[in-house]
Amino acid sequence: MAGDKTKVKIRNTTFEDIPNIVELQKVSFPLMAVEGAIWKPRNLESHLRVFPEGQFCAEYDGKIVGSISSLIVQLEPEYKEHTWMEVCGGPNFENHDPKGDSLYAADVSTHPDNRRYGIATKLYDARKNLCIKLNLRRIIAGGRLFNYCDFAQKISPEEYVKKVISDEIKEPVLCFQIKNGFKFIKILPNYLKDSRSLNYATFIELTNPHYRQVT
Repeated sequence: MAGDKTKVKIRNTTFEDIPNIVELQKVSFPLMAVEGAIWKPRNLESHLRVFPEGQFCAEYDGKIVGSISSLIVQLEPEYKEHTWMEVCGGPNFENHDPKGDSLYAADVSTHPDNRRYGIATKLYDARKNLCIKLNLRRIIAGGRLFNYCDFAQKISPEEYVKKVISDEIKEPVLCFQIKNGFKFIKILPNYLKDSRSLNYATFIELTNPHYRQVT
């Protein structure tokens, strides 16, 4: 049953939120937590130091129930194949480039008990508003192929994505991203160590309709 969406509050993350976000990561990504692929406190501290405007969290009844981490990058060429580590410069966001043209969506997490509260959509909206505010050309990301492990013996990652887009396969991550306006560009192999996606991800893009080229 969906909760009261009006009670979800989105705000910028603070240093005081870090312990709660670490716990949120553990329950949001239990398999990745076992593999050690979730934020550590020092990573979140670095995000706030290099790009505080790009870090958001969601509160519900005073509890942190969602968070996103972002950085600004410049890809050359614009659809360059990359891994998560390469584009972010590691978990501390060492590749953050204030002069870049793309907001990179490095992470989104929502508490499993609150996943029908519109939290992820509100967090994505905060990211879209930030993209417009900073006059960035686009938002890009690598999205996990969350259920690909169930289909890998039968179809390729590209075929899997086609079936998700045509609504033949239900995929919680990609379906959500498409619903929020993102366009599939291509498959990124070896993107991130993840047993569910077999390390595959989708390169997705959302262009900023208000972007003004600076001469």
